[in-house]
Amino acid sequence: MSDFRQQALDYHANPKPGKIAIQLTTSAETADDLSLAYSPGVAEPVREIAANPDDAYKYTAKGNLVAVITNGTAILGLGNLGPLASKPVMEGKALLFKRFADIDSIDIEVKHRTTEEFIDTVANIADTFGGINLEDIKAPECFEIEKALIARCNIPVFHDDQHGTAIVTAAGMINALDIQGKDITETVIVCMGAGAAAIACMELLISCGAQREKIYMLDRKGVIHTRRDDINEYKQRFANNTDKRTLQDAINGADVFVGVSGPNVLSADDVKLMADNPIIFACSNPDPEIKPELAHGVRQDLIMATGRSDYPNQVNNVLCFPFIFRGALDARASVINEAMKVAAVHAIREIAKEEVPQSVLDASGTTSLAFGKEYIIPKPMDPRLLPRVARAVALAAVATGVSRVELPENYML
Repeated sequence: MSDFRQQALDYHANPKPGKIAIQLTTSAETADDLSLAYSPGVAEPVREIAANPDDAYKYTAKGNLVAVITNGTAILGLGNLGPLASKPVMEGKALLFKRFADIDSIDIEVKHRTTEEFIDTVANIADTFGGINLEDIKAPECFEIEKALIARCNIPVFHDDQHGTAIVTAAGMINALDIQGKDITETVIVCMGAGAAAIACMELLISCGAQREKIYMLDRKGVIHTRRDDINEYKQRFANNTDKRTLQDAINGADVFVGVSGPNVLSADDVKLMADNPIIFACSNPDPEIKPELAHGVRQDLIMATGRSDYPNQVNNVLCFPFIFRGALDARASVINEAMKVAAVHAIREIAKEEVPQSVLDASGTTSLAFGKEYIIPKPMDPRLLPRVARAVALAAVATGVSRVELPENYML
């Protein structure tokens, strides 16, 4: 582990500090070039944009530029270490945008005293960008922040920790339910965790057909139920009218366990209590709610997913967020709405049912992959994700009236 630590530090320090840089997209070699790039030539697009703000998409990089913005209050699994400490993570997100969807991205770390200050800061700079990816902001402030910014900004604002996790979870879950012969409308779901990702996952599963009354959500104090008076408005949506109080109460006979909480909270004995053909998504990283070896050791009829790359069925946000933004930017969408998220879910899950390209097998270090219990969601390196997910999202933007340009008929075909 000490060797890996040094490798990670060296990777970020060399050959130049950090992971991203700015490059020129046009010639700047001659005096004539510079007179066009800056003074006096730059005055011409300035006048055009002043007369028609939409021309910013024509004459600047706005349309392919996403800001990755955080306050550093929930950095990966490290917690509240502050804005500056989050910068390597935000640069990493920018790297992923460029690597997977050719989207230019810049990280912005915000210091603030109040939630309102953060919202004002982001809203005041939003017009610079084509979209905003909020990242590593703790709950429940993240809900208020995203809601306020969606209302104030005229570009897509997307909190990936919530919705990226939810989209990939839903894509894998629907496929797992199909394999296990379960109807999502009848499925009993236990959700361990009640933070931003957990709530978003459950809300999106409901949009995909799950029934709210069949979801049992737990926080540190146990099942969230209607007789509790210590839950915020976001948890209140999942307050179940039930006598169940503990994880063991809830897991008994449950079809699905979704963990977005912490390591080793689900025991082998708990898994034994689940219904036939159970599904476990243990997404705590790096240590899942239960180790796959332990779960499979007591249930041969299980489908299991984690957040780790060294086990089958990795729930990884990179399967969706670059491609969702690609589609949203190309459609010049004003928001990323629920229909666009659901479209992404189905685009991702359908890919897993198709023959896997050799390039994906090579990148995954395996000789074969086929739709089934150990392959319910695509691999991040799958080249089909970009065109399929971006097209689905863009078409959903058009269909729901939030797109501001016409898409070519052959867009991403």
